Amino acid sequence: MARLSGKVAVITGSTSGIGAGIARLMAREGASVVVSGRRKPEGEAVVAAIRAGGGTAVFHAADLANVDECAPLIDRAQTEFGGLDILVNNAGIFPIATFEETTPELWDRLFAVNARAAFFCAQAATPLLRSRGGGSIINIGSTHPFGVGTGQFAYGISKGAMFTMTRKLAMLLAPDKIRVNWITVGWVLTEQERALRNVPEDDAEWIAENRERMPLREFTTVEDVSETCLFLASDAARNITGTDMGVCSGISVHI
Repeated sequence: MARLSGKVAVITGSTSGIGAGIARLMAREGASVVVSGRRKPEGEAVVAAIRAGGGTAVFHAADLANVDECAPLIDRAQTEFGGLDILVNNAGIFPIATFEETTPELWDRLFAVNARAAFFCAQAATPLLRSRGGGSIINIGSTHPFGVGTGQFAYGISKGAMFTMTRKLAMLLAPDKIRVNWITVGWVLTEQERALRNVPEDDAEWIAENRERMPLREFTTVEDVSETCLFLASDAARNITGTDMGVCSGISVHI
């Protein structure tokens, strides 16, 4: 039986990369999925791929840096599919900037997308999850709040705010059977990550050199994160809340 049969999921930032991988896997496992993001052609392509595989999905355009677009995104699950069971807060930006290079504008945008949007999506989702007798909120995190790297200073702080929110919400919403969990995501070579670091896909030397920096000698993959997200969304994780799932090739062990 499909592990998410009959469930409805909203996945923020799911037009590409990790979010798109989560959307595709959840749809394959029976969930009706709201794909969301700023890029309409890419989002519609994810939906088309899901439908071609026999899944159910719609695209909802949203720029979550604008807080007024959070609640309408969540409401789309209700109007389209009749409710909500799963929220994955995956939308995020991760510009490279040191402590000295961080401007007020960059700080505000990082927190708007990485922390504020996750909070207000969770706030809008909670009544819908309560009405279903519970559900799952999954926050896609990072190793950066825990001391890894200095080149994405404010990014790490914004993700640290999301980590704290995860624990606070898990305690608050536990009586409603709403589980709130965090995934510490390691180094994933998505298209955006390659572009940020100017790394061609076929640069085997760079990949081999940087793979050695990780305890398990492997980059984290989109599939690694998607499978963990699927587990946390499923009934198999019905007694798991407030946890930190490390999917990072062991990086967080060596902080």
